[in-house]
Amino acid sequence: MSGNPATAVSEAARATVAATVARARAAQNIVGSYDQQRIDDVVAGIAWAIYRPDRARALAELAVNDTGLGNVEDKVSKNRRKTMGTLRDLAAGRSVGVIEERPEDGIVCYAKPVGVVAAVCPSTNPAATPANKTMMALKGRNAVIISPSPKGASTCELLVEYMRAELDKVGAPSDLVQYLDEPSKELTNELMRQADLVVVTGSQRNVRQAYSSGTPAIGVGAGNAPVIVDESADITDAAEKIRRSKTFDNATSCSSENSVHIHDTCYEAAIEALRAQGGYLLDSQEKQRLREVMWPEGKLSPAITAQAPEKIAALAGLDTSEARAARFFMVTEDGVGPDYPFSGEKLSVVLTVYRFTELGQCLDRVQELLDFQGAGHSCGIHTSVPAHAERVAERLRVARVLVNQAHCFGTGGGFDNGLGFTLTMGAGTWAGNSISDNLSYRDFLNITRLATVIPSREPSEEQLWGRYIERYGR
Repeated sequence: MSGNPATAVSEAARATVAATVARARAAQNIVGSYDQQRIDDVVAGIAWAIYRPDRARALAELAVNDTGLGNVEDKVSKNRRKTMGTLRDLAAGRSVGVIEERPEDGIVCYAKPVGVVAAVCPSTNPAATPANKTMMALKGRNAVIISPSPKGASTCELLVEYMRAELDKVGAPSDLVQYLDEPSKELTNELMRQADLVVVTGSQRNVRQAYSSGTPAIGVGAGNAPVIVDESADITDAAEKIRRSKTFDNATSCSSENSVHIHDTCYEAAIEALRAQGGYLLDSQEKQRLREVMWPEGKLSPAITAQAPEKIAALAGLDTSEARAARFFMVTEDGVGPDYPFSGEKLSVVLTVYRFTELGQCLDRVQELLDFQGAGHSCGIHTSVPAHAERVAERLRVARVLVNQAHCFGTGGGFDNGLGFTLTMGAGTWAGNSISDNLSYRDFLNITRLATVIPSREPSEEQLWGRYIERYGR
């Protein structure tokens, strides 16, 4: 080994990761021969590892205790709901052998594994996210190596223990699921280089590193979800859904509403409805105190991230009885960008409130807000006019527009919408991502296409250029 300390550490990291990857490849070679039913049993076992009530709670308690983020009851709910929805989606899909036939095109599609998947996961959801990715990856007969955030490492360790116990139960190799037990930037970067596919949820630094690793990678953009309340909305219903979504797990979700844009004609009624849901509207002095606490040096403080409202109130000196009893906080804003930090992602139970008079003007500002932070991710609208929702979808550069839904419960898949269940949501090239869809098991498949001869479909020149020549000439 070289005497250079930096080189020595690098060599040690390469060796550690190489040994882990070698075990993963050996396990993946075994499951590569599994049929659909057997791999589906494996996936069901992985899901049961986190869904079982006692395990869902143990993981939630450990996550909150060690990361200090979110709250136990909501994490229990997330661990179970996301897992159930994902397993529902996976059970309906084929990932072994022939998965698609198009006789009219002479095409038959065969699914093949991608190999060893590096799953980089955040501290905000240290159990739900790695379990979700593992289910999808194993559906494709791949092996997974999880790189947790340091804060979430203890939760990941327990989760992997549960998952490997289920793998033993169904007779699958336990090394299908492994994790970096002492996660670091160096080990994570080396894992990215040695894996066959990298899937990153969390910090944009990790996403950028994944894309520069030389390994095919799927990374997702930051959230900063705006939601519009137009003049036709059911105000009471909208306020209840916004509160439920904004406060869930103390706003750890990147899909939680970060700003609400309310039409002038229903502005006062909407504010009162949000107050009735436990929202506290800060005055200008309180807003300034909260700003100083949230961005003490121009950067979002971890002291605020995913914390209970009473802790935020104490830190910001919001000492009225109404503020101390609040479930979430509202601040009014009229600007967007670095000089208006409340226009960005907050990962906290703080909701920014904007007012608008015309939908086109509102959409201009919403797009400006997304361009500042949250490019491509998602937007919502509460309305009873379908044309308004269609206008939002046509106008905004986002991957998802939710209509009359609680955002964090619908963006990553819902039982009452058609989006696939996931905790990893692509934001397209708008955010520098390779996908603009919800991550699914199909992202973990290589596909072989068998092409056979069909009757010729060669077009005539008239069919292709007739209209062009008639309009523009030869």
